[in-house]
Amino acid sequence: MRICSIVGARPQFVKAAVVSSALREVGEEILVHTGQHYDEEMSDVFFDELGIPEPDYNLGVKSDTHGRQTAKMIAEIEPVVEETEPDVMLLYGDTNSTLAGAIVGSKLDMEVAHVEAGLRSYNREMPEEVNRVLTDHASEYCFAPSENAVETLAGEGITDGVYMTGDVMYDSVLAVRNRVAGNTAVLEKLGVEEGEFILATVHRQGNTDDREKLESILDGLAAASQPVVLPIHPRTVDRLESYGLWERADEDLELVDPLGYLDFVRLLDAAERVVTDSGGVQKEAFFLETPCVTLREETEWVETAECGWNELVGTDTDAIRTALTKDEWPETTPNPYGDGNASQQIAEILEREAETDELEAQTSD
Repeated sequence: MRICSIVGARPQFVKAAVVSSALREVGEEILVHTGQHYDEEMSDVFFDELGIPEPDYNLGVKSDTHGRQTAKMIAEIEPVVEETEPDVMLLYGDTNSTLAGAIVGSKLDMEVAHVEAGLRSYNREMPEEVNRVLTDHASEYCFAPSENAVETLAGEGITDGVYMTGDVMYDSVLAVRNRVAGNTAVLEKLGVEEGEFILATVHRQGNTDDREKLESILDGLAAASQPVVLPIHPRTVDRLESYGLWERADEDLELVDPLGYLDFVRLLDAAERVVTDSGGVQKEAFFLETPCVTLREETEWVETAECGWNELVGTDTDAIRTALTKDEWPETTPNPYGDGNASQQIAEILEREAETDELEAQTSD
């Protein structure tokens, strides 16, 4: 069995760290990096820290409008598939890299497998929502992280090839949690104490590309009674500078360069709470039992909000301020995302299906 795995963005690198390891025990993997995140802080450091195999192909697509970027990815992925002839196209999440891989796989009559299938925010203004819906409907295998995701797929008529595997991000967090526990180097470097700072991430286009929303977020964060550490995404840097908000942000917040995954998990585990617009960080916070304030009106990870660990506040300054003072959080954490062996399940399912296909082909001959 030969699998072509497509990655391009930070959350996908983290997932590939555990899934690629499992896949390579049962077959051959061709790892393709689209180049969607292409600088050292957003890409290389994750491969180094997490021991991800060196990509077989780095397409170097880089930033552009959504349409042009996706089109470039399609044009670059297709010849790789034609050259390597994989049996399965494996895709993660909801980025433009995901959609490009789904289109190439379906057009070249390959089996397409989608990790994190069945997630919905029901906000079609988010490019990620369109990407995940289209990818699910182009996939032969939908690996759902929760029962809610399975039900969502069924509601859209997708029942064949659906598997509730649990969430591969849970596998990743479990794999690194013990490695970073007790390591205070990043805390000392940033001058913060465990449980006495707030971690923030702001990168989503809908928040950064709207000056009013971004300023409202800054107003809310600036009201925090504890230091706010903000690893700054390149897009956010650009928008703060172009809006004339950089000096104000630098004065009110602790702005730091993008962090490697190990340092980020350590900070997230040590933070009193996290404020984010990232889907992945919502989950990581949930797994680490760090209260989360989400700068969106909706979430695809509905379980985190339903159980009380995640509060959705949008970009309203007053709502952010109020959430930063909330001191009542759940005492227990449910476990809707499996038991930490999603990667192994995915590899075993693909191996079993490949063997079934081979037997059927032999029988028909």
